[in-house]
Amino acid sequence: MGKTTGFLEYKREVEGYKTPKSRIKNYKEFTIALDEPKLKEQGARCMGCGIPFCHSGCPLGNLIPDFNDNVYKGKWKEAAEILHKTNNFPEFTGRLCPAPCEEACVLGINEDPVTIENIEKNIVETAFKEGWIKANPPKIRTDKTVAIIGSGPAGLAAAQQLNRAGHTVTVYERDAKVGGLLRYGIPDFKMEKHIIDRRVKVLEEEGVSFKTNTYVGIDILATQLQEDYDAVLLCGGATVRRKIPIPGADLKGVHQAMDFLKANNEYVDGLKTFEGIISAKGKNVIVIGGGDTGSDCIGTSNRHGAKSVTNFEILSKPTEGRPAHQPWPYWPMKLKTTSSHQEGVERFFSISTKEFLGDKDGNLKGLKTVEVEWIFKEGERPQLKELPNTEKEWECDLVLLALGFKGSENTLAEQFGLEMDFRTNIKASTSDYATNVNGIFAAGDMRRGQSLIVWAISEGRQAAHHVDAYLMGESNLPLKDDSDLPRI
Repeated sequence: MGKTTGFLEYKREVEGYKTPKSRIKNYKEFTIALDEPKLKEQGARCMGCGIPFCHSGCPLGNLIPDFNDNVYKGKWKEAAEILHKTNNFPEFTGRLCPAPCEEACVLGINEDPVTIENIEKNIVETAFKEGWIKANPPKIRTDKTVAIIGSGPAGLAAAQQLNRAGHTVTVYERDAKVGGLLRYGIPDFKMEKHIIDRRVKVLEEEGVSFKTNTYVGIDILATQLQEDYDAVLLCGGATVRRKIPIPGADLKGVHQAMDFLKANNEYVDGLKTFEGIISAKGKNVIVIGGGDTGSDCIGTSNRHGAKSVTNFEILSKPTEGRPAHQPWPYWPMKLKTTSSHQEGVERFFSISTKEFLGDKDGNLKGLKTVEVEWIFKEGERPQLKELPNTEKEWECDLVLLALGFKGSENTLAEQFGLEMDFRTNIKASTSDYATNVNGIFAAGDMRRGQSLIVWAISEGRQAAHHVDAYLMGESNLPLKDDSDLPRI
């Protein structure tokens, strides 16, 4: 695979960025692509290792050495066919996935790993540019109907797979447009929304129907779906947000990160005015939570024109390199500095917020924190200890809570009569994605809890196979371990 000596001849190169000063003036993507000769060199770095651990690192089981080899040889169409065998939407993962495949790359043991994610993005963009990605509706239709609730990556992947099997698929989405968190949780500077629209257009041309502004459980009851469809697949995500139960949490100026991000995406899309959203303009902003959502809040706040942006993380500062207790090929918890961090933020670790401070009119004016340390004892849960004499007050006008999600909402569970697990996710079998109610299935974050986009696509594909088998007695839709996978 690749060039035999490629990994010795070429160093890792990734796409560049426009300067922070220029890119925060708008919400457009700001990457600068490598030219084709450089991309071929990056494909050439793939080692042809005996066991491609990148396969195990990827939740989709992407055939990574195969498409790297074709990129190196300039066979872009063949690379696109291979990539789409296992991944319905590489244009999403090529922009948004944290690339666990790269952390599992054999070359990464003692060198910089292959730039798998960037190669993937360039393959699919080339395929769209050349017109290779076209609607491919099924030649034969069954008489079976499937309702999918939720149009995020899990729902979209399942919809395309079940439509390929010939079933009539309808996707229900409670928001105004299709995409779930891809559209309303991911800022445009990470993925412009026309990227979603062009793929949805292909799905519609293939025969998938979308019903937006339709809240299943309110606008249409679960019992009605059970009557109207032969199977129902729940892909509604894990949308119950974590709160911070401290004094002052109800002050004006304390907001959930997803409310902030969704409103801003609607503003960028022309659905709201800037005056109608949660604005960071001219404000001292504190983002609580150090993950990707927190990073998205930082980048958005800087584009609003925030006076200052500060980021708190209750966990200890990770190491720059791979921790000793997380050896290759496992996913390492190491310090991540995103493009949004580079645009301007002051980061603090091992810090806990104790109280929000407000004025007499209930407006946020500051908060109190304390420094903490984590106590680890073998066989016990880590314990959080506050450090004495480390209390501090911070001035702020806007606090964004990027604390993650607790689980899925219970409206559908109650109406369908579904069991939920101890994490308040829909309880569904890991073997066939079936719930305790016949004909009702669950996949994605709604089943497994908050996770990665690549896991959502994988879950949607896997669930589609089992829904098809339920409807037809057997299924030809691929599972991750299948060797005979369909092309685009």
